[in-house]
Amino acid sequence: MPSSSADSPAEAAPLRAALLAQLGGAAAVLLLVVLIGRFSRADLLQIPLILALLQGAVAAMLSLRQRMPPWWVPIHLVFLPLVVVVRQAEIAPGWFLAGFVLLFLVFWRTDKSRVPLYLSNAQTAAALARLLPRAPCRVLDVGCGVGGLLRRLAQARPDCEFVGIEHAPLPWLLARLRCLGLPNARVRHGDFWREPLAGYDLVYAFLSPAPMPRLWIKASGEMGADARLVSNSFAVPDVEADQVIEVRDRRATRLYLYRPDKARESAAFPAIPERPDQE
Repeated sequence: MPSSSADSPAEAAPLRAALLAQLGGAAAVLLLVVLIGRFSRADLLQIPLILALLQGAVAAMLSLRQRMPPWWVPIHLVFLPLVVVVRQAEIAPGWFLAGFVLLFLVFWRTDKSRVPLYLSNAQTAAALARLLPRAPCRVLDVGCGVGGLLRRLAQARPDCEFVGIEHAPLPWLLARLRCLGLPNARVRHGDFWREPLAGYDLVYAFLSPAPMPRLWIKASGEMGADARLVSNSFAVPDVEADQVIEVRDRRATRLYLYRPDKARESAAFPAIPERPDQE
């Protein structure tokens, strides 16, 4: 049974932690300007881009101090410098609104789900197809993104049923369009935490480290005998995989295979913890 360590404050409230890092970076740079201005003349500190780069560096260090996920570091590094560069370019405000809406539709509430948009490539789809039983089966892709893997599997195995669930509106729409004309592929818009896993022979997940302990508890309580949970790149903490498959692609993908029914035989699992961010 996996250990259930409590989330750090940064993991529980990533936007608040990011704001604190940005404000901390701004305060540090302001203090630096005041101190240097009192003792010397530093023309470099009069250049907004230099100040923005310093602020981004301090914010990135603070994010590491808060144990935020590593992918926040480049965001903190470039956020304010990009604001300065874009402001100097005098771009019409409407483009900012369009960019925000587009990003929101693609990533939706990644700050709460802690699951970025990852895309499964053709090599991964081929490796997953080899794991399917010869007999017809049901496969669920939790967080199916734009539906590339779902489409490839449905084309390779017309005798099987494939279901994808996606929460972000734009990827869901693209997945629906890509799977049109495939009678054995269905894409639904919604929260995969609400989807019962019983009845699926294989559940595929390409999420992030954050939801893996909760997904393991859900799979162990709901998946049937001989069913498999396959996680792309992210292992379940403190649980040894039954098999690890190396996918020969450029990013050296690893597929972690688990048999949740084996864990159910050895231990009783608690109820799936409720998270307000999944409502």
